[in-house]
Amino acid sequence: MALSAIDEALVRRYDVNAPRYTSYPTAAQFSAAVGPAEWSAWLARTRGDQPVSLYVHLPFCKRLCWYCGCNTRAVNRREVISSYLDLLLAEADLVVDAAGGPLRVETLHLGGGTPNMLTPNELDGLIAGLRQRFDMTSLTEFAAELDPEVLTPEWIAAAGELGLTRASLGVQDLSPDVQAAVNRPESFESIAAAAKALRQAGVTSLNLDVMYGLPLQGVDQVLATLTQVATLRPERIALFGYAHVPWMKPHQKLIKDAHLPGPRARFAQSRAAEAFLIEAGYEAIGLDHFALPHDGMAIAHHSGRLRRNFQGYTTDLAETLVGLGASSISRTPDGYAQNATLERDWRAAIQSRRLATARGVALSDEDALLADIIERLMCEFAVDLGAVYAKHGRPYPANASAPNLSEFESDGLVTRRGDLVTVTDRGRPFVRAVCAAFDPKLETSPGRHARVV
Repeated sequence: MALSAIDEALVRRYDVNAPRYTSYPTAAQFSAAVGPAEWSAWLARTRGDQPVSLYVHLPFCKRLCWYCGCNTRAVNRREVISSYLDLLLAEADLVVDAAGGPLRVETLHLGGGTPNMLTPNELDGLIAGLRQRFDMTSLTEFAAELDPEVLTPEWIAAAGELGLTRASLGVQDLSPDVQAAVNRPESFESIAAAAKALRQAGVTSLNLDVMYGLPLQGVDQVLATLTQVATLRPERIALFGYAHVPWMKPHQKLIKDAHLPGPRARFAQSRAAEAFLIEAGYEAIGLDHFALPHDGMAIAHHSGRLRRNFQGYTTDLAETLVGLGASSISRTPDGYAQNATLERDWRAAIQSRRLATARGVALSDEDALLADIIERLMCEFAVDLGAVYAKHGRPYPANASAPNLSEFESDGLVTRRGDLVTVTDRGRPFVRAVCAAFDPKLETSPGRHARVV
């Protein structure tokens, strides 16, 4: 797919380093100023009658995929996993104690890593332990991220019995050359079998993750993968651009820089993929998600209820997110709190009967306002600045203006009518750069964030 001269010029100009804006302030602003005392105080202010979301991080995989940006490691010793599960429930006890009683959980998400590294018995014990500690009588969604190559029928059956409603399968790319270049061999047959079994077990929303910008990957490989994936008709497809950040993830150094597509090639891959998915009946949701019209994400998008958090785009409206496990991030209206990233540090904290919070950021009134502006741009590609100010109980200054958007406007990426800022169709691939214009805390050093394109 050849790029027009205009698109090539836009890629050169706006392929900058910028956050993914899964939060504001971003994780780059987290510091040790937020620790166990702050997180405990924030939990104490949560209301027992308000729903919360629960995220459980399981940092174990059967194999280490070289592209991965998650906090995980390859492990084969069962005792390592079983002792981790015991500590997860001990951490849950600490959270409940700090909150002054059981929190009412409406959504549960198992992430990683590979949650299906747990045996069926371990999965059953984990969910039973969480149900003993939290009020999960009104649970509406139970989701898990899964690796189809190590997913067994027994695991699927156990998860179905426990009420799994949504599952995400990692596909990335089905080309053998690309798979070899990132150390992730898997077959379409295993993915198709997993999808069929999950549906039979009661999963009503299936997501498949696909990536572009991988080593040795071109438009042909991306479209060939999507052609096969689309035959399964997953309710959602997440199309992520590979973020090459070897300074943060040393195992990515195993990927040869010379094999990586450049910005123009990456842009061509993403545009071709989007056109294919729309033609296949999917709706474009935000920056990198696609959903069938009947799926809850498409419905939330049309009703203005789409949200964004550390898992990406979501339909979850809860103001409080409780994260358990190493590196997990929690959120309340007071701020963000992240557990120790190193598993050994997290284990040491929980074993000492103290919360494992290592860093975070407290939200000021200005932060909360800017977070709303950036989230609306990321989710809806438009924001009514006057309405956001009014929502936060602040008058919109008569002489207020958006940050300097003139370059975006002159290039046709943004329009401005009164208080309404809209990202155009041409500007959507560069929405992170537009959001960055609203971010007074942005640090743009090359080693801080991945590239926009």
